[in-house]
Amino acid sequence: MTGSRLAILEELRGSLRHPTADEVYGRVRLRLPRISMGTVYRNLDLLARHGLVRMLTEPGGRRRYDTRRDDHDHVWCVSCGRVGDVRLSPSARPEDAIEDACGYEIRGHRLSFLGVCPECGKSCHTEEGRGGDDGSRGYED
Repeated sequence: MTGSRLAILEELRGSLRHPTADEVYGRVRLRLPRISMGTVYRNLDLLARHGLVRMLTEPGGRRRYDTRRDDHDHVWCVSCGRVGDVRLSPSARPEDAIEDACGYEIRGHRLSFLGVCPECGKSCHTEEGRGGDDGSRGYED
């Protein structure tokens, strides 16, 4: 584990958000001023390949990173791009329904929901003449 790789991993683990590579670069650069963006990208890819971080691709194509390794899903705000963790109850397991419906042996899943976060929801309802967000951030159904 190189010094730059360790710094990247520590920054990810210390984040309560799901940062982009640019955000990771900005934080790591405070500790390692000479680190390059290419080094950050290469190390994020390596950490994801080895299962130390989870790479999330938002509906618009930008990547975000998550160090939580437990089974959980995500919800994406179509207004600001914020990502939140979702933990479904065992009774709501989509794997069981899919196995029953089509006979596949499901070994995992990645499920993402699109919505409007509480912060954007507040601002949408307080803006004059607007009843809500139109979801026009480039996300598709």
